[in-house]
This record gives sequence, structure tokens and C-alpha cells, in this order.
Amino acid sequence: MATLEIADLDLTDPKLFHDHDLHEIWRWLHSGPRVLWQPPKCPRAGFWVVAKYADVNAVYQDGLRFTSTKGNVLSTLLRGHDSASGKMLAVVDGERHRAVRRLMVKSFTPRALAPVLDKVKRRAHRVVGKAVEMGEVDFATEVAYEISINIIGDLMDVPDRDREQLASWNTLALARAEEDDSELDEIVVRNEILMYFSDLVAQRRRAPGDDIISTLVTGTVGGEPLSEEEIVLNCYSLLLSDQSTRMTSVGGALALAQHPAQWRALKEGAAGIDTATDEILRWTTPSMHFGRNVVADAVIGGQPVAINDVVTLWNAAANMDEDAFPNATVFDLGRKPNRHITFGFGPHLCLGAFLGRAHLGAVLSSMRELVTRIEVPVPPTRLYSNAVSGYTSAPMRLVGS
Repeated sequence: MATLEIADLDLTDPKLFHDHDLHEIWRWLHSGPRVLWQPPKCPRAGFWVVAKYADVNAVYQDGLRFTSTKGNVLSTLLRGHDSASGKMLAVVDGERHRAVRRLMVKSFTPRALAPVLDKVKRRAHRVVGKAVEMGEVDFATEVAYEISINIIGDLMDVPDRDREQLASWNTLALARAEEDDSELDEIVVRNEILMYFSDLVAQRRRAPGDDIISTLVTGTVGGEPLSEEEIVLNCYSLLLSDQSTRMTSVGGALALAQHPAQWRALKEGAAGIDTATDEILRWTTPSMHFGRNVVADAVIGGQPVAINDVVTLWNAAANMDEDAFPNATVFDLGRKPNRHITFGFGPHLCLGAFLGRAHLGAVLSSMRELVTRIEVPVPPTRLYSNAVSGYTSAPMRLVGS
């Protein structure tokens, strides 16, 4: 990895995150002003950078002075609008957000998820077992990919024949694999996904089932059904969450390989699955940032911010804040308490947080049972993104028990 210099710090540039150790970036953010101003750089505007755990949480909870309706990541916030505003849950605020969330959360209760979770455990055991038999695998594409796309596929009742294509589109839509990949390709792929979900929505209108798409199709908000655009965009949002789930398990496996003492603690039972799950979630934080637009003058960590300012909230840096997590740069599977904000916080807390934890826990349980040693023969390949931390490829050897 290249050495990070102060002049390099352009948080809009995916190359920064591709070329540098992420922990070095978070350390740099914590070493400077509590709330940092990223100056304008033609053609984009400047924005505020919030990295302290307490400050990030405070903004997440304050829906009166900070809104997500103009976008919730840098790419949309700096344009000043998001085409999904008012329709996709992530970029809806207020009573409409609460009402749509109440409708969707029915599919994410422990009782509703029980059949899905049974499949997750069986699938994780089967996929990890197969990886051990193969010896060397790409954990990103042959383990994490296989498990995560089938979780979201089960939740949406996506036909088995379509799942691999949907997973491939999802990877391309959220982040580029390489610097030279075209942003136009991302747009084309997103449109393919939206058209696919439009077809699924039409099918559910004709024959509803027990899946979340059917819940959106048959449900009402304020006595009125959701528009087709709302349903399709919220399906797309759920698919994007699959990407984070996948990246967490890849990053977790790499962290276990890089910290053999912690792997032994997990393997021998000194560290439990629940605490290990939360530490890996904190350590990996796939959704590096979210953001808000200021709609009323406010103060963050002593720094005044004005109406129409863009504020970015760096979850990954907040999860490395020594004031919230003593010895934050130490990977500790027994860490307690561990109130990480990998799933966000406040009204926009990730709907799938329970499912995400269960998925990672199932992978860890299967690895603890079936794997003795984790080896990384070649370095993994990072995603090219300023929003998502993860890997397009992560070759590993899983040596069996």
C-alpha cells in the first residue's frame, strides 16, 4: 500500500480507498479537526466530514435538521438530488419513511425470517464444506457470493435460475472492480436490475406469495398501495444490502487469517460467535459512509453547519474511534461492549441488521466446525469505490479439521 499524505485526502476519489490501508485513512481523520471541511474541487462542491462516533450518531438521530431526501451518499449528495428521492426508503424521511418502514419490517422479524435462517445455516455449512474439499477457493466469489445472493434470493423468492445473473449485476452496479471500468456500465446495469424487478413485481401482482416483494405489492400506506416505482426501487435497495453482507464475510475471513491468535480463540471457544460477529462487523464496515443535507442551521461537534451544506458520516471511521472503542485498532473477537454503527443508527437503521448478523454468524459457525487453518496465498483485490469497502477477489486456502 502507498503511504498516505495529507495532500492525497480526497474522499470523493475511489482511488484513495483502493490504494491505501483504510485504517490509515481513519487514523488520519481522527488526527485532524473534529469535523473536517473537504474543500470544493471543480466541478464538485465541498462538504463536511464527520468521523467521531458520538457526532455521527447525533446526526443520524436528528431527522429535523438533517435530511436524506437529496441523497445519502457522496455521488448523489454532491449532485444535489437523488432520482429515487421520496420513493426508496433510504432517501425518504418523516412520516412517509416511518409508514413504509412499518410495512417492510414485517418481513424482517425473527419469526418471519425463521425459514430463511434455517436455509442460511444449511447453505453456509454446505458451501464452507465444499470450499474445504476444494482446498483453494476465491472466498469472495465461491463462498460469500454463493451464500449471500441466495439469502436475498430466498427473501424475495427470486427464481434459482436468475440468482447468479442478479448477483453479477449487483456487484457491477454498486462499485467498479477496476479504475478503468466505465461509470456508464454501472448505469446500464442498474437499469437492467430495475427492469428485472419490474417484471417480478408484475408476476407478484398476478400471484402474490410470502416473500417481501409480495408484501410491498399487496401492502398499503395510508390506505393507498405503493406505486410500482416505489416497489421496484425498494427491491433494488434490498439487493444493494446483499453486497454489504457479502463484503462483511469476505473481510471477516481475511481478518481471521491475518490474526491467527483470534482465529484460535474462535476455534477453541474462547471467543463466542456473537461477539466475533459484532467485532467483524465493526472491523469491516462495508458501507464506509452515508450522508445528509442540512435543512436547518446546526452544530456538529462544536462546528456550525449551514442550510444546504452536505454532511458526510463516516461509519468506518466512527467504528475506529478510540473514545468509543478502547484499543480500536486491535481486532478483538471478545470485545464487550461493542456498539458499532455498521448498520447505521436512528430512523434509518438497516432493516436487515438481524439478518446480516445471522448470516455472518452462520458462516463463522461453519468455519469453526469445518476449518482448522485459513491461508491467503495472494493478496485480495479491492473494490474501486468511495462508498463500499470490500473485495472482488479473495483467494484463500481453507484447511479442514
